[in-house]
Amino acid sequence: MQNNETDAAPSHVEPILAVNDIKETIEYWHDTLGFPNKWTWGEPPNYGGVNWNSTSVQFNLAPELASASKGNAIFIKVKKLEELYQYHQQKNAVIVEPLENKPWGMAGYTVKEINGYYIVFAGAMISEKKQAATVLPSIVKIIERIPTIEEYQYLAPSVGWHSYTDTATVQKLLAASAFGLVAEDSSSDKVIGCVLLLSDHASFYYIKDLIVHPDWQGKKVGAALMKAMSRWLENNAANNALVALITGENLSPFYQQFGFAPAFGMVHYIERDQPEI
Repeated sequence: MQNNETDAAPSHVEPILAVNDIKETIEYWHDTLGFPNKWTWGEPPNYGGVNWNSTSVQFNLAPELASASKGNAIFIKVKKLEELYQYHQQKNAVIVEPLENKPWGMAGYTVKEINGYYIVFAGAMISEKKQAATVLPSIVKIIERIPTIEEYQYLAPSVGWHSYTDTATVQKLLAASAFGLVAEDSSSDKVIGCVLLLSDHASFYYIKDLIVHPDWQGKKVGAALMKAMSRWLENNAANNALVALITGENLSPFYQQFGFAPAFGMVHYIERDQPEI
């Protein structure tokens, strides 16, 4: 087909997401994300979908595929981005990337939905005055220190990190950190976020475990932690040192605003058979 043959050009596209539970997923997209129309197929449902004006998403009951697919992202362009952002905040949606202007000429924010997919809502750029309204709440303080064992054990499970929370492991993890930052709610003196830094103190620095408690996500806490970490590195890191981190593709725009760029890398996980209980 020639490029100029447009009679058969696509006119519509709908993503089909594998999910663990059709009814639960549709209710979430309806009640929390705000999609007004919904439908299901089968009894009990094994297929369904939601739509909002011309935007539609379908769901397929496939738990095994859903487990393998979580972490993928969908981009949805909306007309009243700021209103939708406020709505999602009120509905306690898990906002993993707050509303802000992006370098590519749009504004946007990212929600992690209940199956582990990332939904990027985007729209027109917001004014500097409105963007300033999303600054860090005044009661949140960024403090230069490594979190305590108890603080880390409180934060990590809140974002689903359960593998490395036993006391002996956390003690080793924190002891290996060259530097750290915590975000603290000064009204309660409770730590609500943290970020750690590993280093050989000569040529390499690795940022890890940027955690913000779900109650405080979407309120610029993560951005404030990264800004403070970037300032510390600029003032204290060795000249020409390499600073690295590992993140999912869906969160790369968040880290790009702090000067990080995609690079080729390779990873290997140590997996040993666990003893039967």
